[in-house]
Amino acid sequence: MRLASLIPPWACLALVACAPASFPTELKGESTVPSGPPGTTTGLNAFPPIASFSGLDFNQNQDFKNQGITKDEVSSVRAKSLELRLLSPGTADFTFLDTLEFFAKAGDQEERIARKQDISRLSLSAPNPVLRMDMVDAELQPFVAAPSMSFIVRGKGRMPEQEVRLQAVLVLDVQVDLF
Repeated sequence: MRLASLIPPWACLALVACAPASFPTELKGESTVPSGPPGTTTGLNAFPPIASFSGLDFNQNQDFKNQGITKDEVSSVRAKSLELRLLSPGTADFTFLDTLEFFAKAGDQEERIARKQDISRLSLSAPNPVLRMDMVDAELQPFVAAPSMSFIVRGKGRMPEQEVRLQAVLVLDVQVDLF
């Protein structure tokens, strides 16, 4: 006799109902890296912020609303992927960047979620190259549960010859304990 046939159906349903549910949520934002003075190489010591990645309250997140949950019901959050797409100009590439790091930040707490090194050597050519970040397995639940949190960017390289517009897409895996 199989073990599954010994378990009453109501017990199976109870076990399934106690399992954590998960869903993805996607954050998108844009940033513009200003150009350097013509004819010179100027260091890029600060990366411009991505406005829609700051001051986040996940109770206002549409995916959370669609799931009918609040940030207080979240048991785990992990960053699954982060991509930067160079939107314009169409002739630009990522050779102006050397390193890039993304951090979750709430209050004075900070946790790295992604990084990429030696970007200028990756041969990500125009038009509209996509930079896929190397993800760090970090627990982000305390940041998501905070009254407000942000994802901040730090980077080094050189200011591009022309102003560069970038789009960032961050996918988070959210787990919720149903009971």
